[in-house]
Amino acid sequence: MNAKVSLPLTSGRRRGFPHGPARGAMLASAGRMRTPTGEIPAPMFPRELPWINVAPLRMDKQRGRPVLIEFWDFCRINSLRTLPYVRAWNDRYAEHGLRVIGVHTGGFACSRELANVEAAVARLGIEHPVVVDSELQVWDAYGNEGWPARYLWDQRGALFSMHYGEGGYAETEADIAELLGLDDVDPVPPMRPEDEPGVILPAQTADQPGAYSGPYEAGGVHLVCDGRGEVTVNGRAFAVAACGVLTVLEHERHTVGELVVEPGPGVAVLATCFTPALAP
Repeated sequence: MNAKVSLPLTSGRRRGFPHGPARGAMLASAGRMRTPTGEIPAPMFPRELPWINVAPLRMDKQRGRPVLIEFWDFCRINSLRTLPYVRAWNDRYAEHGLRVIGVHTGGFACSRELANVEAAVARLGIEHPVVVDSELQVWDAYGNEGWPARYLWDQRGALFSMHYGEGGYAETEADIAELLGLDDVDPVPPMRPEDEPGVILPAQTADQPGAYSGPYEAGGVHLVCDGRGEVTVNGRAFAVAACGVLTVLEHERHTVGELVVEPGPGVAVLATCFTPALAP
């Protein structure tokens, strides 16, 4: 999406915690927007928020370099599917001046706990700075609507482009290269068949709260779990050791099936989420 738009980046009203998976799923298919030059300034980070991998940063001190802000949640499969691209952009362009900052806004109680976020950042190999926004202070300042969402700010601290949901990776990388003055950059190759530009994917089943059992259509099935123990899916047992996403079914192509999810003692299934695949 290349329409010129004015975005509602204001302090905004308090939305409360986005507990359920619906927003993240909704944004999985949203698109990219380019903004009128210089019209939207970057919100500041509240000073009291905890940071991971770096001492606290100030947005006004980032002037002179482009900044990529990525709203994510380690309990959102859509965030995890976008993360390899964000890591790759940090690896490629940090030496050219790009600053990548992850804003972790947990959508579940267990993903709002600082220790769990710190463990996830280490487990996922994230080296760029992450600010922990468990009270939605940064989320509200941006008027953000879901996960994942990325905002690219230019060297003057003005919004250059944004993207809601998965996809649009080559476009975002082209915007980064443009701001850095880099020519003839080959973008990070698609990491999944469904990431190929121009691919049209069948609609998957909407994400469901809790442990969902019933018919589904998707390429993958993922459970947001907390606790310790086992969860059984279609007769197969999976170990649960901590708060996070557990991938329980993966299909090479879009598949119609039946799902039976049975949490064992000590395990809470907070959401059942679905990801797409190419048509059969």
